[in-house]
Amino acid sequence: MGYIKFDNSRKFDIVPIGRAAIDFNPIDINMPLSESTTFKKYLGGSPANTAVGLARLGKKVGFIGKVSDDRFGEFIINYFKNEGIDTSQVAIAKNGESLGLTFTEILSPTQSSILMYRTGVADLALEACEISEEYIKNSKAIIISGTALAQSPSREATLKALEYAKKNNTVVIFDIDYREYTWLNKDEIAIYYAIVAKASDVIIGSSEEFELTQGIIGQDKCDQEIANRWFGYGNKIVVIKHGKDGSTAYTSDKKSYNIKPFPVKLLKSFGGGDAYGSAFVYGLLEGWDIIDCLEFGSASAAMLVASHSCSDAMPKAKEIKEFIRKSKEEHGEMVARV
Repeated sequence: MGYIKFDNSRKFDIVPIGRAAIDFNPIDINMPLSESTTFKKYLGGSPANTAVGLARLGKKVGFIGKVSDDRFGEFIINYFKNEGIDTSQVAIAKNGESLGLTFTEILSPTQSSILMYRTGVADLALEACEISEEYIKNSKAIIISGTALAQSPSREATLKALEYAKKNNTVVIFDIDYREYTWLNKDEIAIYYAIVAKASDVIIGSSEEFELTQGIIGQDKCDQEIANRWFGYGNKIVVIKHGKDGSTAYTSDKKSYNIKPFPVKLLKSFGGGDAYGSAFVYGLLEGWDIIDCLEFGSASAAMLVASHSCSDAMPKAKEIKEFIRKSKEEHGEMVARV
């Protein structure tokens, strides 16, 4: 069953909205961030990573966001261009806003953390007047990042993009993408997350992120109840992630599909979600069955957590397919189940 209908006449396959930032990942790993001295610079930010992931998978990708008016902003623009991502809707900050920076800690393969600098950042300075209806009208789907809702004027710009998407029958995918930085309180989170979730077609998030989204309207007791709530507002697919315990996609016809993580030697415990999201959305755009979308997403996530970077390590479709083939050859058909 085709749960999502994309308008294949449109110029762009997918347009993420939100933050593009820089990650500094330690070269001297397996020690506290306070003791790390050498870092490697990568493009970062979940929407930016997802854009790169989908571009690597061969999709025509645009991006809506704002970057700093300096060399770091230039780095983001050039990186996108080198990946074939359209940058015509990436605005340049004019009031001295800086690019968001993330320093990561790889304490062990299973213990990682992030230190984010999110004060006065360019991506949260995106203004409503910088959102083009024509751009969204020419996109099959947009991906809204929950982080873009954390502060004005980015909040209003994102909600304007949502309205344009609904007006022009552009598919809305909501990646809850919770980061505690810049939010004032849980009520604020619940209000703005729920606004977007009620108007989406697909929602992707962890169980903890769904709890935040439902903070005011009421907590449901199990994943199926959570999914049913959002189906009631018109969503077609709800994906709930449980980390090492896998993930489940619920569909509006009351079916569910489960996936176990692929066995892999971990290097870090962050970055997998962006690879998962980009590969899952790729499968939707290709018209695949839900279980195949899940398997592709899980495989891509496994490849990312075994790599030092996020953006630079985003795999191509043939690489993911080969990873799946080899994993099943070694471990059998134990990964996916309906």
